[in-house]
This record gives sequence, C-alpha cells and structure tokens, in this order.
Amino acid sequence: MTCDMLQIFSLKLAKSPVTASNGSIELYGFMAARDEYDLKLNYVFNRGREDPVVVQEGSIIQMTGPRRGIAFHCDVLLEFDMRIRNGEREEDDAQLIDGMSEVRGMFMPWEPTPVRLDGDCGAVEVSSALVSNAVAAIVEVIVVSEVRTGFDLSLSSVICAVGAHEFQLFHGSVGDWWGERRFAIAVTLDTMMHLKFVVGHKGSGGNVKRRCSFRAKINGQVRRRIKVELASISVKELRDLELEKMESTFS
Repeated sequence: MTCDMLQIFSLKLAKSPVTASNGSIELYGFMAARDEYDLKLNYVFNRGREDPVVVQEGSIIQMTGPRRGIAFHCDVLLEFDMRIRNGEREEDDAQLIDGMSEVRGMFMPWEPTPVRLDGDCGAVEVSSALVSNAVAAIVEVIVVSEVRTGFDLSLSSVICAVGAHEFQLFHGSVGDWWGERRFAIAVTLDTMMHLKFVVGHKGSGGNVKRRCSFRAKINGQVRRRIKVELASISVKELRDLELEKMESTFS
C-alpha cells in the first residue's frame, strides 16, 4: 500500500552562539515527527547529553532516524528540544530550540525545501519534501568485518522527488558505526533508490566507492553484502523494495 510521505533530507545548524574558539558546539536532545499512523514520536534526531554531536554553524547535523516512514495521512507535527552542552553541569547548558511545528500536507512542496526553526540562542534548518505515492524502504546496514582505526565511512541515498536528490545518512569514523543502523526512506513506487557507500583512509584521496540500486515495489526483502578491501558491509532492505541491480565504482 502506498501513501504520501514526508521525507526529511537534512538538518542544518543555521545559527549558533559560538561558545568555543573553533566555532564548534556540542549538540544533544531530540527532534521527532508525530503522524496519525500511531501518534508515537518517530525520532529524526535523538542524542543524550553524554553522546552529543559536534557541529559548527552552517554544518549538517547528522540524523539518527527516522525508524519508520512518516505518513502524510493528515498533517505531521514536528516536536523538538535541542540543547548545547556547556561544561560538566547540565544547568549550564543552553537551549538551542524548543517547541513544535506543524507540517501542513496540502501545502507541502514536492521539492526539498528548507524551513528555519528559531530558538532562544540559535536556529536549525529542516529540509524536507512530500513524496507522493510512496512506500517506506526500511534499510538496515551493518559493518560486518572489523576495520582498522583511521578510516571514514560515508553513506548517502539518492531518491527521485520531482528530480533526483542525494542526502546524507551517515558520515564519520568507522569506529563510530556501532552495531546495526536502520534508516527509513520514502520512495515513490516504481522509481529507483540508490545507496552510495564511500570508504577511505582519513586525509587520503584514494576512496573506494560502492553503489546499490533498488526499484521501489510494494513488497520485497533483499540482503546483500558489499565487499571492499577495507571492510565488508551487509545491507538488508525490509518489506518494500525489490533489488534491481548493484553497481561498483572506484575513485
């Protein structure tokens, strides 16, 4: 079964009170969507105070979700409470943004469009779009083999929302990729979705690239293992995508 879905492409720190000499802040808290599917919070970003993400003004905030598709049966409510860690004491932390924002389905654009959420001492920009006649692709990714420290992993997805749009799912050290990671991606039925992997040594231009391509179908389950010299990565798609092809490229 298909429906209209909300796809969040990115979160960006649009404005920051610079509290460090290098312009970086430690950000934690949550942002979640609440739709009429089950009325529960579906976290797009969720980090505890002891596990903040380090970001600078203008940089992308790495998302941790959502865990399932965000249905547009009716309007969607975005709820958020994002804070800046300042030192050891929680009472010294600053509130970046706090509140909620209603996403109106009938006014939602089909192209990724940024919306700015302003707070007491900063702002977060949310880029999102309506994906029509969509299915939810639940993708699980596991780094199977152990990798030496000092290697980076980047994972992004490309979907068709009017035109082709690429957005980041993960970028960081392989050591930061703990266990299994799960991503929910809204894909229009009978269109292609691509997963792009880049693995390389920090500071090196000799990155290894892999790409899995899928066609969106109502039902399907696919498991593939991508092997590169640096790592073995297991990709499993649950429920809504059927494997079309897998291609490999090298830089």
